[in-house]
Amino acid sequence: MNPIKALLADVPFMVIDGAMATELEALGCDLNDALWSARLLAQAPEKIRQVHQAYFEAGADCAITASYQATVPGFMQAGMTAEEARALIQLSVTLAQQARDAVWQPGQTDRPKPLVAASVGPYGAYLADGSEYRGGYDLDRAGLVEFHRERFELLLAARADLLAAETLPSLEEALAITDLLAEHPGAQAWVTFSAKDGQHISDGTPIEECAAALANCPGVAAIGVNCTALAHIESLIQSIRRQCDLPILVYPNSGEVYDAVTKTWHPAQCDHTAADISGLAQGVEHWLAAGASGIGGCCRTTPEDIQALAEWRRSR
Repeated sequence: MNPIKALLADVPFMVIDGAMATELEALGCDLNDALWSARLLAQAPEKIRQVHQAYFEAGADCAITASYQATVPGFMQAGMTAEEARALIQLSVTLAQQARDAVWQPGQTDRPKPLVAASVGPYGAYLADGSEYRGGYDLDRAGLVEFHRERFELLLAARADLLAAETLPSLEEALAITDLLAEHPGAQAWVTFSAKDGQHISDGTPIEECAAALANCPGVAAIGVNCTALAHIESLIQSIRRQCDLPILVYPNSGEVYDAVTKTWHPAQCDHTAADISGLAQGVEHWLAAGASGIGGCCRTTPEDIQALAEWRRSR
């Protein structure tokens, strides 16, 4: 069963959570590391659970786990054993589940049971060189299948509600994910791309081509975009909707611009076009009208942003 469609039977759209790293930094955590927030799975797991709980309390229907940059090779390069690495990857799911259990109780009727989506970050996130915003990897589709396989299986075994294959810069990597889904009947995953403009994902492939390729793949629960500028979201939703009937998920950045070379954020240069949307809550009506089924936030968004989305939904 598609868990997103099941949840959407109870709400007009799914509220996805916001940035993990932004909140961890606000709690005083130093994330200047190749493992990024995944390092805290070993060093401060209680902080990760705290952030998940803050998003659930804000009204999120879905938490994305802190496994975006968590891979067995990455942890081993940081000095951990393979066994320790595998345990930490599965811990990412447990922490989100614990946070959900602290906020939502069986039998609660004022909201549906929130989902836990286990993050499957792109190969570029493991490389930690910004290539999740470029593509152009040194691995082909078969190589990408093998790279993703172990974490994919560990997260499924941890009993997440579904996987979140996110910030993918290329269709080839998305198709590698569908190859793994085909090996695990019943497994469900959403696939979201990073996009460079209102029509193309990061490596230049038209988003319509991606949507058409994934529309009928078994196990693909939703398609969408994340870690993308606010101004591009409406056009991207419209392009996806022309090619498929699956739920469309969007969780863009806050509006600031990330420099993958310097690893710093800068204010957006606004061109004052009609597509310019200042903040998640201001974009909701546009995105829902275009065909979105789930809305949340990526980099630099906060529980306050997600609370605004949840309050907007309650007010309608």
